[in-house]
Amino acid sequence: MNGQKTMKELQQEVDDYIGQFKEGYFTPMELMARLTEELGELSREVMHHYGPKKKKSTEQDNTIEAEIGDVLFVLTCMANSLNIDMEQAHNQVMEKFNSRDKDRWTRKDDQQ
Repeated sequence: MNGQKTMKELQQEVDDYIGQFKEGYFTPMELMARLTEELGELSREVMHHYGPKKKKSTEQDNTIEAEIGDVLFVLTCMANSLNIDMEQAHNQVMEKFNSRDKDRWTRKDDQQ
């Protein structure tokens, strides 16, 4: 194994982790609130790194990578709790973009 995980393996790993606790998954509304919180934290890190608002010396040292990981974890929890196959969801959205938006953007010369 090359260290890479499939989407199915990611979902199973999260399910195994959550499954060890009596509480299980949060409700969809609680997960939505957590996802919103994590997106806010990601937004803050992007602002600190790329925007004009730099971190205060008292702020925790997080990274964009860590915040994307948090978003992915909560999103995976939500998908698992709703029995959504993330690979299938991804395939559906890519099909939508490849058909609906196929002529929306200017392609690079070597990809026409």
